[in-house]
Amino acid sequence: MRGHPGRGEAGRQVTAPKASTGPTGSTAQTVASERGAEVGRRIGVGLMYGLWKPRVLGSWKVPAAGPVILAVNHSHGVDGPMVMGVAPRPTHFLIKKEAFVGPLDPFLLRIGQLKVDRSVADRTAITGALDVLAAGGVLGIFPEGTRGEGDFASLRAGLAYFAVRSGAPIVPVAVLGTAEKSGRLIKALPPLRSRVDVVFGDPFDAGDGSGRRTRKALDEATERIQKQLAAHLDDARRLTGR
Repeated sequence: MRGHPGRGEAGRQVTAPKASTGPTGSTAQTVASERGAEVGRRIGVGLMYGLWKPRVLGSWKVPAAGPVILAVNHSHGVDGPMVMGVAPRPTHFLIKKEAFVGPLDPFLLRIGQLKVDRSVADRTAITGALDVLAAGGVLGIFPEGTRGEGDFASLRAGLAYFAVRSGAPIVPVAVLGTAEKSGRLIKALPPLRSRVDVVFGDPFDAGDGSGRRTRKALDEATERIQKQLAAHLDDARRLTGR
């Protein structure tokens, strides 16, 4: 497990931005559009249920209001759009800048998604993510930092930073079935009309209640998060038989 508090989804070095992180006072960027994220959710509903057969379990566990962080395992490029389409609330994902190419760049921004440069301390992305939470929105994060086995075995500390800094609860999300097989018509996608399971877990707090944001506190929070996410993934696999 990589628990260095300076490493995270919002860049190799997670550093508190100097700009205001409030929803109205940020100088880095405005809060990602909640209305846009709702449009993205509706598009996701149509695409995900039209192309595959999502089975959604535990979505009622996502708090109906207030800031929330969805921590999603990541083994396929479909995982993010799938969660956007089945989550009960509009979600703003931190997405690597490489995905913002051509017409996808303005489209993803319009539907409330956050562009992040993983090679630097992307203060704009960090501020944007904190603004989403300060405004009571839902932030989606792949805590492993990049696509892999999707087993939560190696976490970066960005998730702990956002959770401890904002005080928002974390809801673990397991997406199962997207990487099992390749489609016949489109090899890069799961087989069309195949079943994909999305399992939402119980929300939990990453901090220890002290409010500390020290390096040690973030290391400890990352360890707690990794245990919670791994346990949820095990439960999701048993529940779905995958």
